[in-house]
Amino acid sequence: MAGRRRFGRVRKLPSGRWQARYCTPDGRDHPAPGTFATKTSADRWLAAVETDIARGQWVAPSSHQLVLSAYADSWLPARADLKIRTRELYRWLLDKYVLPQLGHLPLEQVTPSVVRAWHATLSRDGSPTPTRQAYALLRAMLNTAVADELLTRNPCTVRGAGVARSAERSVASLAQVQALADAVPPRYRMFILLAAWSGARWGELVALSHDRLDLDRGTMRIDRQYVELEDNSLVLDTPKSAAGVRTVHIPPHLLDDLRGHIAAYPDPAASLVFTNGLGRPLTRGGFRTTWVKARERAGLPDFRFHDLRHTGNTLAAATGASTKELMARMGHASMRAALIYQHATADRDAAIAAALSRLATGQIDDAAQEGRPGPPLNAQGRARPRATGT
Repeated sequence: MAGRRRFGRVRKLPSGRWQARYCTPDGRDHPAPGTFATKTSADRWLAAVETDIARGQWVAPSSHQLVLSAYADSWLPARADLKIRTRELYRWLLDKYVLPQLGHLPLEQVTPSVVRAWHATLSRDGSPTPTRQAYALLRAMLNTAVADELLTRNPCTVRGAGVARSAERSVASLAQVQALADAVPPRYRMFILLAAWSGARWGELVALSHDRLDLDRGTMRIDRQYVELEDNSLVLDTPKSAAGVRTVHIPPHLLDDLRGHIAAYPDPAASLVFTNGLGRPLTRGGFRTTWVKARERAGLPDFRFHDLRHTGNTLAAATGASTKELMARMGHASMRAALIYQHATADRDAAIAAALSRLATGQIDDAAQEGRPGPPLNAQGRARPRATGT
């Protein structure tokens, strides 16, 4: 039977890493300045501390506390769950917004007042989106520090600072979608239409291959995407979340045009449905000039390609699709995004207003209110005279 530890103690944290703590001769308890990947590493560190104390070489922890930059450098590689592009974004946010101002501070000195002052400076001098992202990243990182018992509580307490506020999304009309499709070169026409009517993301469409299309059933299988890195290279990756792996039904009116596109622009090498003029995968930079010209011709100078996804999801919501159905079609794991698209459109709101007026003016009779059919309506929402038999 193994003997009890003579010095310090080690335990496994919820994060899967190991924490070491020890008591000094003055009776004070101290955690290690960081956590360890294995129990053996934690044991070895404790042994070294014990040796330093015995030799009189031990230095009080206050003089070598773990600073935020060092913790960030260990936290980010440990996040094996992050996608490549997300990892790049986090590294950029740390280097540009978090560590220059806070990286030199020991974790214990990253207090709520320090975080508030840092966030106030970013809010005043920076853009809203990276400010929100940087705050959310710091909060997530310090949540792990709390779980590792390096902090007693998370100092990120600025209310609403890390919450994304959904700006009004640009949505194209059906006529505008058609105008965009007509404004691009013919090889990209179907790319525009499928983006608008399927609600698929750019990277999902760019990675769409022939073997993931079933034109007899009218479906496309989405289980991968192309991700563009900071060096402009393309990496084939899985969707953003498990919910992103899905089968999307293509509106039937597009199927003949899609067959025509495949016949006109085959790609036997890479088997991609959409490629550039050289037969290579589309990139945002390579497509930008084409897209800018098309949106100018269509009278949509500020319209983004991603707004085609917003358009498709809004159209799907307008059909009466439930929240769960929208989530499945969009590839979202949470309800939040799906609920955004279930807002009332201006056209639908006008129809409701017209119906209310008909109620007020007696055009909807009592029988209709009791559940029996009311008078048929014309395109302007007015009651049409019922046909009478002869």
